[in-house]
Amino acid sequence: MVATSALHAALADPTRERIVRLLAEGERSVGEIAQRVPVSRPAVSKHLRLLEGAGLVRFRTEGTRNLYALDPDALAALRDEVDALWRVALNRYALVARNIKPRRSPKK
Repeated sequence: MVATSALHAALADPTRERIVRLLAEGERSVGEIAQRVPVSRPAVSKHLRLLEGAGLVRFRTEGTRNLYALDPDALAALRDEVDALWRVALNRYALVARNIKPRRSPKK
């Protein structure tokens, strides 16, 4: 299971978020990413290491290039978390729409 708190922390930086959005379009090399973000190539490498450490990005080596891609398991974990939050929000909305108070769990 992927720790989603690490994923959220990794995505909190605008540059890393931009890198993730680029990788959502497909696998890319550091050079390709560096051409599309407003930071240096070494900074892109640093961001990619952090994203990899959080479990959001993986890489493979092809010749002299490292090619980066999003990890589908990490994306699934984020999606599952958002889906769960969305279900709670919809249930609360339904209760409000029906003017019903939610049940409280019994005090221990």
